[in-house]
Formats: sequence, C-alpha cells, structure tokens
Amino acid sequence: MDIESVRRFCHTLPATTEDIQWGDELLFRIGRKIFAMASLDAAASVRLSFKCTPEEFAELTERLGIIPAPYVARYHWVALEQWDALPAAELKRRIQESYELVRDKLPAKVRARILRRRVSGKRSIA
Repeated sequence: MDIESVRRFCHTLPATTEDIQWGDELLFRIGRKIFAMASLDAAASVRLSFKCTPEEFAELTERLGIIPAPYVARYHWVALEQWDALPAAELKRRIQESYELVRDKLPAKVRARILRRRVSGKRSIA
C-alpha cells in the first residue's frame, strides 16, 4: 500500500475526517480523535502509525519494519518504517481495528451523533 491507498481506505470508514497537523502529518480522525497518522515527508523515518491493543503492540513491534510509534507508544501505537511492513489486507484490518478502538472510546453523545448522521446519510464532520 501507499499513502493514497491508505487515504482511500480510511475514507471508507464511517465519519472519517482528515487534516494536516505538525507540518507534515496527515491525520485520520473519528469524532476528532486520531486513529491513524501518515507522514507526508518522504524523508521521514515513519510512514504510518496506528493504535492497537497491548497484545498486538507486543506482537507487532517484534516484526521487522514496525517500531513503537514516537511520542505515543505508551498508548499502544505502532509505526511502520516502510509501506510494505505489512501485507495490504493485514494493514487494512489493522487500520480498521484502530478506528474501532478509538471510536469505542468516544463519549456516548459523540458516538450517537455519528450513528445518527450515518443512518440519515449525511456526511459527518465529527
């Protein structure tokens, strides 16, 4: 996968928004909470970061090309040093799991608002 295919996939997840922060980080959010970050800087040492469970964190960081994510590893975020560190199907699954972990921690009011917008067919900006 590459940044464009990750971007397309993230936008298939309901209520996903994106913005650029910290100069060169493309952030994917649900309910204003980040679930994945991709570097726009070709020289950066990290391509993509996402959240995972503590068990997955331990397993993933033992794999070649995957490291604890700078600044957020204590929250069980991992970082891919190259786009092919995970096969495309697995990467999509991991991004979706990150999305679900973040979504499930949102306040009930925010989750309900996202669900209402999804049911009514409106695009959420939450």
